[in-house]
Amino acid sequence: MLIPVILSGGSGTRLWPLSRELYPKQLLPLTGARTMLQETAARVEGVTGVGAPIVVCNESHRFMVAEQLREIGVAAQAIVLEPVGRNTAPAVAVAALVALAQRPESSPVLLVLPADHVIHEVEAFQAAIEQGRVAAEAGQLVTFGIVPDRAETGYGYIRRAKGDGPVFEVAEFVEKPDHATAVRYVQSGEYYWNSGMFMFQASAFLAELKAQAPAILAACESAVAAASHDLDFIRLPAAEFAASPSDSIDYAVMEKTRSAVVVPLDAGWSDVGSWSALQDALPQDERGNVTAGDVIQEGAQGCYLHSTSRLIAAVGLKDHVVVETKDAVLVAPRDKVQDVKALVAQLKAQGRYETSLHREVFRPWGSYDSIDNGERFQVKRLVVKPGASMSLQLHHHRAEHWIVVSGTARITRGEESFLLGENESTFIPMGTKHRIENPGKVTLHIIEVQSGSYLGEDDIVRFEDIYGREGSNK
Repeated sequence: MLIPVILSGGSGTRLWPLSRELYPKQLLPLTGARTMLQETAARVEGVTGVGAPIVVCNESHRFMVAEQLREIGVAAQAIVLEPVGRNTAPAVAVAALVALAQRPESSPVLLVLPADHVIHEVEAFQAAIEQGRVAAEAGQLVTFGIVPDRAETGYGYIRRAKGDGPVFEVAEFVEKPDHATAVRYVQSGEYYWNSGMFMFQASAFLAELKAQAPAILAACESAVAAASHDLDFIRLPAAEFAASPSDSIDYAVMEKTRSAVVVPLDAGWSDVGSWSALQDALPQDERGNVTAGDVIQEGAQGCYLHSTSRLIAAVGLKDHVVVETKDAVLVAPRDKVQDVKALVAQLKAQGRYETSLHREVFRPWGSYDSIDNGERFQVKRLVVKPGASMSLQLHHHRAEHWIVVSGTARITRGEESFLLGENESTFIPMGTKHRIENPGKVTLHIIEVQSGSYLGEDDIVRFEDIYGREGSNK
């Protein structure tokens, strides 16, 4: 059995303002109609003997991950929630422990895939999986090395040992080189980019982790043993998991083991680590431009222009990135986009919400968009999915007025329960228990007008919640 392990814990700060802590790049449709997570899950369809995936993700992303998998008909065998980030070695360790617990009679082969990669040639990718599978089943630790098409200084490299292939022993892992060294690596034909994708038996990886990084394994074993099941999720306890050292698979295991082998992969791969990398991964017009959304341009060249809510009009722009969202606009030369991470750090130091949230915030029941606000008032657009329900809750500092724009709402207000249709409204006094449900088969749209002395999202007391969020304001 081959079990995909999808690592979906990153925040993707270099793709701000689209990617944010609570809505990161792997959950965005950056290269097509499907999100990067969905593309990753779909990429293994058709591989012989492939099972349902195990997904490891940030606790804050759990409902979006589950919903995106449901949208493409993928039922994960487990969604493991990390209370804190501890890099890839602990993430894969808990996935391996979960896989072995669910299949104690065998040692399944794990195919470890970051959720935020682009691979254009899926058939070549699947062929590489089959090439490395025999080695993985024999107990070796397989990594996939990207055949380089340029001298790239932003990636680590893997040097292969001599041999006939298609699977080579790893001679060494090397850090990100300077440009002259990268040129030499590419010209030699012996070096590959380190992709961060792996394949190995769960038991083989855990045995090597025990030998090379026993503190990580011990902490992960404790975390999995004390984990709780919450709806469809496996929730790792914070204290036990946080006790694990933070380390990557490369540093913790692959650079130390004698069992590492590499399979060359030439499949149109990109880790979409910056706006320029995303531009390079997408089809361009005759002047090298990539546009998305409502964009017009005159004389632009080599630009990435992305609009989500308003018109972008560019004249004579060259080698620039312009990304517009409802609450932020990024403008940067292509050769400076790596500095976006530093820009996000500035915003975070200032306490700006734009580092973590979009103006439109997604919840398991749907979403809300803060369309206007001022002194003692806020206006939101609520979107409630068919069959979904908000929690039964109250607010101490605000009252709310709801107007149904489309669909039908079932309203709980105190001891009352009633239906509201289009163009009907109701008022929720401060301190009154209330809930909105969508009993229909079409999406419910509501305009909510809040008024009061404090309008923060943490002014919520939850009494009942079908999503297990009692006591939380998320």
